[in-house]
This record gives sequence, C-alpha cells and structure tokens, in this order.
Amino acid sequence: MSRTSFYLTTAILAAALSGAAIAQTSVSPPATRSAPANSAKDTSKPSVSTQVETWTKAQWEAAKKEWAKEKTKWADCRKQSDKQMLEGRKSWPFLYKCMTT
Repeated sequence: MSRTSFYLTTAILAAALSGAAIAQTSVSPPATRSAPANSAKDTSKPSVSTQVETWTKAQWEAAKKEWAKEKTKWADCRKQSDKQMLEGRKSWPFLYKCMTT
C-alpha cells in the first residue's frame, strides 16, 4: 500500500469515527420519568454549570446570543468575568451562573 493510500484511508477512517462520536454525544436521551417535586438533589449528576464546560461552540454561541438581549446584565456579567481574569471555556460556567441567577 502506498503512503498516499495509507494516509487517505487513515483520514477517511478518522473522519468516520469522529462523525459517529459527534452524532452519539449530540443527541440527548429523552426523559423517561419525571422526578418528584420535593425529591433530594441527585449528587451523582454533574451540576449544570459543570455541564456548560462541555458545551459545543455552537451551544455556547446560541446561549450568548440569547443573553445579549439583556444588555445591562450581560455587560455586568462579562465585566465580572474579566475582573476574575476568566477567558475562553473557563468563563462559560461563571457567565452561565451569572446570567441564570
């Protein structure tokens, strides 16, 4: 097998596998049951702010677009994030908490 064929086959295989992984992670399972209103918080699940760290860029951009409608609050949250020197994905959980509380 020539090098070109090898690299082409490897690239196609990698693309196929990463596409399958993306398809699996982007689909959220449907809710199977509703939790009782006064049940204790499930500590085995990561908090929403922790889940925000794993959002895709598209999910983050959609949230930012929605939050930017509240100009004053969005500007204040971004200013607080800047004061704490949070950048990139590290700022996402902070901004999420700030905008949803």
